[in-house]
Amino acid sequence: MTGTGQNLTFTAGVKDALPICFGYLSVSLAFGMIAADRGMPPWAAVLFAASCVSGTGQFVGLNLLAVSAPLIELLCTLAVINARYLLMSVSLSQKMPPGMPLWQRLIVAYGNTDEIFAMASTQTAHLTFPYMAGMILISVSGWLAGTILGEIAGGIIPPSLVTAMNIALYAMYIALIVPDAAKSKQIALVVLTAAVLSCVLTLLPNGMGDGWRIIIAGTSAAVLGAVLFPGEAGEPK
Repeated sequence: MTGTGQNLTFTAGVKDALPICFGYLSVSLAFGMIAADRGMPPWAAVLFAASCVSGTGQFVGLNLLAVSAPLIELLCTLAVINARYLLMSVSLSQKMPPGMPLWQRLIVAYGNTDEIFAMASTQTAHLTFPYMAGMILISVSGWLAGTILGEIAGGIIPPSLVTAMNIALYAMYIALIVPDAAKSKQIALVVLTAAVLSCVLTLLPNGMGDGWRIIIAGTSAAVLGAVLFPGEAGEPK
């Protein structure tokens, strides 16, 4: 993979995103199967996946929809979960040509997932729109294809197996936090704080919804980490 602007073509973006596409297929397949099990029609699952493009956000959002959570709770929860994309987009914008039109930047922002951000960040030259469009197109295509296949499979395989796919959400959480928490005491403390707060809020007889628990626990832990360890997040200790 090269970093010269001349080589950051649409085709290069497609090739670089192929591993991302295959990875998305497995995760979105699980999402589609669970969506079918929850009674979500294929068109709604695809619309949800296309508008969110966030594995964690979609799984959590699906759970909130299943318990008829209020719309404001759903929106606030997804906003907190996906807040990292704001920082990632700001970082990625520094690698784009100064003259890139706003509409192109908006498309890049839409498809700026964790994996695409990581791939794009390795480039040393300005990120061209054709290159980013190629990565986004193949990645989102894999995401939507997996969702559709999951919806189809959800209507064929036994319900017990579909229900077992719910573990995909917890596996995703573990895969996201354990490696960083193992390398950094600061991150481990933030994760532990969020987990403890979530357990406390769950045990309180206040009828608080799952979404609000995520918002309160996640935001409180993040604020605590920012106050106690300013500028130290991610530094192994």
